[in-house]
Amino acid sequence: MFVSQAWAQAASGGQPEGMGLLQIAPFVLMFVVLYFLMIRPQAKRAKEHKNMLAALQKGDEVVAGGGVLGKVTKVGETYVSLEIAPNTEIQVQRPSIQLVLPKGTIRKAD
Repeated sequence: MFVSQAWAQAASGGQPEGMGLLQIAPFVLMFVVLYFLMIRPQAKRAKEHKNMLAALQKGDEVVAGGGVLGKVTKVGETYVSLEIAPNTEIQVQRPSIQLVLPKGTIRKAD
């Protein structure tokens, strides 16, 4: 009396063919946007930093971690010696070099 007839659902889940692809499209689009806004620029910066460290040589003026200004006196495999004042040298890890400055920048900073 009060029960209506039950109808079987279609095999595709009641959705037209190709609807599954439309449901995945926003996730694919979000990944593409994430790649171009976050992953690619970060990889580019890492590559530039690696190339900068590979080109590091004696006499370069650099900024190390913590904002330490110095002139490179020795370049090793893992450490770099920096002259931060006359007759004062420190050793820092090579990856802590953040920036190579143009020649003469340290004299202008005094």
